[in-house]
Amino acid sequence: MFQKILIANRGEIACRVIKTARKMGIQTVAVYSDADRNALHVSMADEAVHIGPPPANQSYIVIDKIMEAVRKTGAQAVHPGYGFLSENMNFAAALEKEGVVFVGPPSPAIEAMGDKITSKKIAMEAGVSTVPGYMGLIADADEAVKISNQIGYPVMIKASAGGGGKGMRIAWSEAEVKEGFESSKNEAANSFGDDRIFIEKFVTQPRHIEIQVLADKHGNCVYLHERECSIQRRNQKVIEEAPSPFLDEATRKAMGEQACALAKAVGYTSAGTVEFIVDGNRNFYFLEMNTRLQVEHPVTELITGIDLVEQMIRVASGEPLPFKQEDLKINGWAMESRLYAEDPYRNFLPSIGRLTRYRPPVEGQTPRGGIVRNDTGVFEGGEISMFYDPMIAKLCTWAPTRDKAIEEMRLALDTFEVEGIGHNLPFVGAVMDHPRFVSGNITTAFIAEEYPEGFQGAVLDDASLRKVAAAAAAMNRVAEIRRTKISGTMDNHTRRVGDDWVVTLQGAAFPVKIAADAHGSTVRFADGQSLRVESDWEPGQPLARLSVGGEPVVIKTAKIPMGFRMRLRGADLKVHVQTPRQKELAGLMLEKLPPDTSKYLLCPMPGLIVKISVEAGDEVQEGQALATVEAMKMENILKAERRGVVKAIKASPGASLKVDEIIMEFE
Repeated sequence: MFQKILIANRGEIACRVIKTARKMGIQTVAVYSDADRNALHVSMADEAVHIGPPPANQSYIVIDKIMEAVRKTGAQAVHPGYGFLSENMNFAAALEKEGVVFVGPPSPAIEAMGDKITSKKIAMEAGVSTVPGYMGLIADADEAVKISNQIGYPVMIKASAGGGGKGMRIAWSEAEVKEGFESSKNEAANSFGDDRIFIEKFVTQPRHIEIQVLADKHGNCVYLHERECSIQRRNQKVIEEAPSPFLDEATRKAMGEQACALAKAVGYTSAGTVEFIVDGNRNFYFLEMNTRLQVEHPVTELITGIDLVEQMIRVASGEPLPFKQEDLKINGWAMESRLYAEDPYRNFLPSIGRLTRYRPPVEGQTPRGGIVRNDTGVFEGGEISMFYDPMIAKLCTWAPTRDKAIEEMRLALDTFEVEGIGHNLPFVGAVMDHPRFVSGNITTAFIAEEYPEGFQGAVLDDASLRKVAAAAAAMNRVAEIRRTKISGTMDNHTRRVGDDWVVTLQGAAFPVKIAADAHGSTVRFADGQSLRVESDWEPGQPLARLSVGGEPVVIKTAKIPMGFRMRLRGADLKVHVQTPRQKELAGLMLEKLPPDTSKYLLCPMPGLIVKISVEAGDEVQEGQALATVEAMKMENILKAERRGVVKAIKASPGASLKVDEIIMEFE
């Protein structure tokens, strides 16, 4: 067994590998850029080596710099994590030449299966059903259009060396092919150092289901069942689960055996994932093979009890797999929600800044018999950088059944506190409550179909609104009593806290009467319904754990004038608790309108201006590309919302802008 392993990665996956290596008694080496000098993975590792400036193409994906760190520290093996150099055959070959073990497949297998084009050709030769597409290299946008017309729209433009949604676009027309081809090439070059592109037919109603395989150097290969990864946005997975609610045992077995056969055909060793598109009749088609550890591997670990990182290390050191296919049973159900540093209320645009508050739920066994796990690479007070992928944590839950795993996830999301940056916790919380998701009737088009206008926050039903209203009324009473005890008041002028209040939220007003006792409050509504509220919440606490109507409720809360900002289950509510007279007077107040920014193109996220597509004096049409902004390894094309004339350009390519900085002005 190795004494020292270098992790050629950053963030949560570097921390994940360090945890298993530590458990195995193996020393670890971290690498870091200038932006990650104070990162969590650096402090967790036994040693750390600086490898360059923040951009990945000047640090994390520079093979020579990683090799120099290996030599400097004497590491005997390198775990690549996912992304960066994890599927780079040149990196694996460089390590092999140096006599250092690559914790992953041999370089010929990476070359065969890590390249999307080559892997499809091999799959076709092996008789595996594949999605129609053009497997050759595409020279330019004109050729891309010609090929797309032959395949038929819609098409998927993909980076040959891609992964994680980078370098991937769906095109429904010739114009979108031209635009998407250039963006895909640029993203692929920046993220992987490889700008090769291929095109395939986009299946409009697919499920994305993948098989986890594990193979050793002694000819053994097993599959650890499947993961459902259909909840995606911009081709990037958001929520995963294992097993799939759609597969039957026969389909699962067929997919698993086919995945193992494919792995054996290319001499694969280590952990790998074979991805399939599955249609409504459970016909499955090979999509690609990822020759690395997947982001979503924890859900497989939770239903099998197998530590995949440990097995990767043991396989790399020459050990045979300690189990056979018949030993691998499915135990319970697991869910994973990816926490992204992106603002769901601003069309999921990347968000950067300092984590002023970062409190994940408590990991381990829950009172209900489930399990909570949070794989993360950040800490409270740390910085979220614009240079890397926006995923900062993976929240996972396990329970005996799917419904119970979803309920564990709901409660875990409600207790996950993140402040200082935009994040997608409200969105994944809303998905967990969505009837279609709960039913398991999902496809990769779920988010596009259910949130066609973007995410504006969940709308709570009447029963949930009443629970929040009752909680707010009870919490307001506690806060009001505290305010009556302020020092320095005049004698005989003690403020009295009344029993009658009006709670206003989500456009509804609930007149309530509070009856308090030593253990809590009973909140009675005007229609006679009442709810019992019990808690030990105190003013100033950001998380209120309550019992409302006998059920546990967890609400993220902050004070606002005459009420609270309350967040739960994907809803972000301004809740006003007022006396009847205050409510009457508040209705007479003038509404403050936001400033008019309609004549400006504002930068929607902190990012780098890659391209300005128009000039001052140009007349632009609705939908025309105006500028391209790069943030967190993704290119975002900003388009005109309506017809107009450009008056002035305020920013130039290469400029780094803050949120809402002006890019251009219109007449």
